Amino acid sequence: MTTFNEISFTSADGLQLYARDYPSASGPARCPVICIHGLTRNSGDFDELAPWIAAQGRRVIAVDLRGRGKSAHDPDPSHYNPLVYAGDIAKLAKDLGIGRAVLIGTSLGGIITMTLALRHRNLIVAAVLNDVGPVISQKGLNRIAVYAGKGHALATWDEAVDYIRQINLTAFPANSKEEWDKWARRAFTENAQGQLVLKYDPDIALPLQNGQLRASSWMLKLAFRRLARKRPTLLVRGVLSDLIESEQAEYMRTVAPDMQYVEVPQVGHAPMLTEPEAADAIRRFLEGVD
Repeated sequence: MTTFNEISFTSADGLQLYARDYPSASGPARCPVICIHGLTRNSGDFDELAPWIAAQGRRVIAVDLRGRGKSAHDPDPSHYNPLVYAGDIAKLAKDLGIGRAVLIGTSLGGIITMTLALRHRNLIVAAVLNDVGPVISQKGLNRIAVYAGKGHALATWDEAVDYIRQINLTAFPANSKEEWDKWARRAFTENAQGQLVLKYDPDIALPLQNGQLRASSWMLKLAFRRLARKRPTLLVRGVLSDLIESEQAEYMRTVAPDMQYVEVPQVGHAPMLTEPEAADAIRRFLEGVD
């Protein structure tokens, strides 16, 4: 059963983009939530989290970043960068009449959230950073660079499940076959030739492969300070994460001592946010936001 409405909107540079709109349950209106996925993912990553939050009385928007899911691919790969993505999120919010929102950003989505804190700070009421921060581990970046943008067409769903399992097994060692199948169907789609292809433009990985996406930058450190020192912020970290290891998490907690923090056991990069520890932390975090 469909629990969301489909939104098509136009970016400032004319690209047709897509988002899912989950209406809030009945009750007093509360600040809406905007969910932003990771580098190679799409809005389907929030197909369990978003309706769960909506049932608590908040409208939830889950986006497909340009080049992913049902959003158009950009003919200029240089536009696949956090500044442009942040502009797309701000445009979507403006088009929907959303002046204030809670941002939930997974991996790249968290980098976009921090970037919004620099460029569109009034939009963010509070933020959840899912396994990401202004300083990340080169180990995790190297692992992601091995597979991002390098997938090829597959013939069967069993092959798609095997692919998803191979690139994520170290981060999710306890996943069931059912869970891997669910991930594969979020990640792949059938093309006109009946082949299964990943739901993203391979060029989205160019900033990672050419070194533009770095483990640390002064701009992101500034963005994180502006975000986490001035607004309620929650960091969710997978205990097995190779992108936000203990060292990076400790840096963030030192810079922003009021930041809330939760670890998800037996999970690496990045938690799905439906794990009991993550869900409980998010529920309590949202209870503190009007």
